[in-house]
Amino acid sequence: MTDLLRQPLEAIRRVQDEKLVRALALCARGHAHYRRTWAEAGVDVSRIRSVADLVLLPFTSKHDLMADPESFRLHCPDLPLHERALWEVNYTTGSTGEPTPLYVTTHDYQAYLFQARRVAEIAGITDRDILANLFPLTPAAMGAFVRSEPNAYAAGAALVGALTGAPHGEFGVHRSLDDAVRMVERHRATVLWGVTSFVRRVIMRAAELHADFTSVRMCAVTGEASSPALREDMRARLRALGAAKPVIFDRYGSTESGAHAQCREEGDWHNPAPEVIFHEVVDPDTGARLPDGERGMLALTHLNRRGTTLIRYLVGDIVSLTHEPCPHCGRTGDRIVGPIVRTKDLIKVKGMLINPAVLLDRLRAVPGVDEFQVVLTRQDLRDPFSMDEMLVRVATERADRDALAAMVVGAAADAVGVRPRVEFAALDDIYDPARQAKAERLVDRR
Repeated sequence: MTDLLRQPLEAIRRVQDEKLVRALALCARGHAHYRRTWAEAGVDVSRIRSVADLVLLPFTSKHDLMADPESFRLHCPDLPLHERALWEVNYTTGSTGEPTPLYVTTHDYQAYLFQARRVAEIAGITDRDILANLFPLTPAAMGAFVRSEPNAYAAGAALVGALTGAPHGEFGVHRSLDDAVRMVERHRATVLWGVTSFVRRVIMRAAELHADFTSVRMCAVTGEASSPALREDMRARLRALGAAKPVIFDRYGSTESGAHAQCREEGDWHNPAPEVIFHEVVDPDTGARLPDGERGMLALTHLNRRGTTLIRYLVGDIVSLTHEPCPHCGRTGDRIVGPIVRTKDLIKVKGMLINPAVLLDRLRAVPGVDEFQVVLTRQDLRDPFSMDEMLVRVATERADRDALAAMVVGAAADAVGVRPRVEFAALDDIYDPARQAKAERLVDRR
């Protein structure tokens, strides 16, 4: 197949237009949600002949998907078997505790292999690598855990699964943090693949156990926000373990779309498969598509799906796009440009709307903070009208705790204008990998 990421934008658009027309025709035949919503909106999808015409269609919200996930599953009985057969079901989480299923056909699974091969090429993962899957084994199939296998298959790499996470079920198959460290060491893993906070904890525990991590050359982290300061912290800890020039890649993406790829640290995120996924940045209030460089809400459209299919799906992140050739690797297509702001995370504290991502980034950068958690509470829990209070719980090995507390208060005040109270706690009291898949950095107890 032609590598679209080496083609001019006009060639990419021709392929995307062709794929979109086919996708919309299938939805018009066998997609319960879009058949209903497009009819209610009075939209004739046969008029849509290009990705430029997508602005004629309504948005799809995460609430729409969560409310009725079965209605987003394509049903076209006359398709070939591989386009109808269910290969797997992944789950995405939302504002409720109930996970939302995403149906993957054989066709979709192969599309993900195709996308994962491109991701590996962009990120520099090869058939000489050994990937350590450090994602947790969760009660419902987590997309990142399940996709570790096709990510390795696509690159021709080897894979070892640590089976971490909070134990559940009757079979006792989960392994401990120490087991994960020893597996990385024993198998000479080159790529640590997992949730950011857990990968960092594995590196920290490796230092405590004097484990040999000299084989590690890369961490591919996802599942929670990371910052340049956090990634440099991880690099420094790996260098202290003897890893030569470790690279930390932030694998931005979602269960709905799969991973996007950085060709260099701190770079933009390439859409690795523009023939599979179309991105646009939109004004969620007016529906207008925004030009390159303007920040708005990211929407994705599946151009070649047969299971759960999403059209103009609002991911919930504020970003911008660029379609200029990458100045580092020369690839074309679209790239997602940060900073990535998750709108669902914006909160009010003491009457001020703050972006907790900014706060968390500043706290991560405070020297000597090994783990931390921000707790939003009230000064008097018995009084529902009591003033808000921000508490920062910190784990550290530093002896000068008063000085560290002052640095934490100053960092928070500079970031969001709120001066917190600081409380010191044990490392595992803040984040215990045996009980939690990822660190809970922000807790709202108000």
